[in-house]
Amino acid sequence: MSDVWAALLLATLAGGSIPLGAWIATFNAAWPNWLKTEARHGVIAFGAGALLAAVALVLVPEGTERLSPGAALGWFFAGGVAFAMIDRALSRAGGKFAQFLAMMMDYLPEAMALGALISGDLGTALLVAGLIALQNLPEGFNAMRELSEDGPAPLWLFVVMVPLGPLAAWVGVSLPPTQEGVIGAVMMLASGGILFLMFQDIAPQVPLKNAHLPTLGAVCGFGLGLAGDLLI
Repeated sequence: MSDVWAALLLATLAGGSIPLGAWIATFNAAWPNWLKTEARHGVIAFGAGALLAAVALVLVPEGTERLSPGAALGWFFAGGVAFAMIDRALSRAGGKFAQFLAMMMDYLPEAMALGALISGDLGTALLVAGLIALQNLPEGFNAMRELSEDGPAPLWLFVVMVPLGPLAAWVGVSLPPTQEGVIGAVMMLASGGILFLMFQDIAPQVPLKNAHLPTLGAVCGFGLGLAGDLLI
């Protein structure tokens, strides 16, 4: 199998867990109390931990490797400022897209990195694809729950996001080595944006009075990312 086809297949499989997580979140009738109490907060925290792991273990290390220190910092801060402006605009419009945006900002740069890695080490690329899939599941769940707070959210919205991953992977595998700075810039931009959204919109949803399980979910989510990084 060529590198391009392998990258497209792995990115598609990794992205497939996005609509799967969103679909699981639609079972309100099956778990009405579970979705409103401590366990739901735990899932949100788990997804936040996975996002933090993506930033700390994949996006920032891979991005800084491809950029000069000044450029890496510039793109990182630009991501934070840009998504602060986007979040402000969405808040004024009454939209709830923080977790959806964070999910896509995690998925697409990691899929791009997957494409860039695949020509050098197929085994590493397989592990990265598995890690992306495991992260996407709780992130898809959380994004669907957030979008559904004001009424049912369309599942097709999550399905149509899946092909963007293979497209990003194709960019990653096709860019010549001289253009790796583009991948680095996207990763650092996403890192700044994800961190802003986490502390602005996602992390405040986690705590519950007299409950420690939800915040331990963040530790477990980061541990998932750490396990994948150690295996790589």
